[in-house]
Amino acid sequence: MSHIKTSRLISYILRHNPGAYGVSLDEHGWASVEELISGVNRSRHLTRELLEYIVSSDEKGRYAFNEDKTKIRANQGHSVDVDVELEECEPPKILYHGTATKHAQSIEEKGLIPGRRLYVHLSADAEAALKVGARHGEPMVYRVDAEAMSASGYIFFRSENGVWLTKAVPPHFLIRE
Repeated sequence: MSHIKTSRLISYILRHNPGAYGVSLDEHGWASVEELISGVNRSRHLTRELLEYIVSSDEKGRYAFNEDKTKIRANQGHSVDVDVELEECEPPKILYHGTATKHAQSIEEKGLIPGRRLYVHLSADAEAALKVGARHGEPMVYRVDAEAMSASGYIFFRSENGVWLTKAVPPHFLIRE
């Protein structure tokens, strides 16, 4: 299971701190596969074969290769300023956000804000949101009136792995499940 720790390191590098591992991201978040392998090998063992396995087997679809597999990027979740070339999409009527109950008061006062990330992450179904919330403590889910948000001018994007993204969700668009 050492590939799980390696996958987490790859995620950290591609989303948050590429420079610490000698990796450069272009404006769209793409990094050289060779650079990434070299950077990861500073602290963990990574081969091209293991990297391809990590990308293909990642249940959350965190990563993408370019066509010839010379470049790789994280699909979303960045705290570094990159444009992963997301297309604006019309959201479904309802989306969901999973969190821990300890964050409820802040969310109900301020709404959902991206924190250190570039976007707020939303799920298309409550079950997926509940799983996300469970990673942060006692889980809870908010229903997001995405239809009303969109009608009010809020913009939504859908990442390659199906996660819905928006800049913020004001509290009046949230309903605690």
